[in-house]
Amino acid sequence: MGTVAAGERVGGNVRLVVDVPEWKHAAAAGDSIAVNGCCLTAALARGSASHSFEFDVIPETLERTALGGLRRGSSVNLEHAVTAATLMGGHVVQGHIDAVGIVQRIETEDGWRVRIGLVRDAMMCVVPKGSVALEGVSLTVATVDVEHDWFEVALIPVTLAKTTLGGLQVGDRCNVETDIMARTIVHWLKVYGR
Repeated sequence: MGTVAAGERVGGNVRLVVDVPEWKHAAAAGDSIAVNGCCLTAALARGSASHSFEFDVIPETLERTALGGLRRGSSVNLEHAVTAATLMGGHVVQGHIDAVGIVQRIETEDGWRVRIGLVRDAMMCVVPKGSVALEGVSLTVATVDVEHDWFEVALIPVTLAKTTLGGLQVGDRCNVETDIMARTIVHWLKVYGR
């Protein structure tokens, strides 16, 4: 995780500065880094033991994601791009946000379950027991209610400890990326399946 140090308007863009204490990944300007699941290009990377990254976030990204709601001091999930030599756990996450979901419910009695409301077009790509990325975190879909446009995920202790998901509250906006295979099939059927 990192912390937003600044977010300043530069023309039509926002220059987002994220501090990352003791991240082992040595990124350089031009590298892709997912910030809360949204793939951004590092405009500037500095530091060795304590990293700081700067990103230029364009208006389209601000409009289509929840990044515009970040404030100084906000915690963010960070992930560097996978390489051919990287062990890949979870599912393929591209960093291309499909929609902004709204946290509708959080249940903590028998483990953590989070309900996310989502627009119909994106809900069509959420599959029971399939994969979804919430704020960039690869998760398995626990429950789907297509009639009411929501899905739930169950969060385990390590996810709560190592990501920002444990801090979600009802009403929060969050970035949702559906599974690329489901998204491709739904798109193909909508466009060519007639």
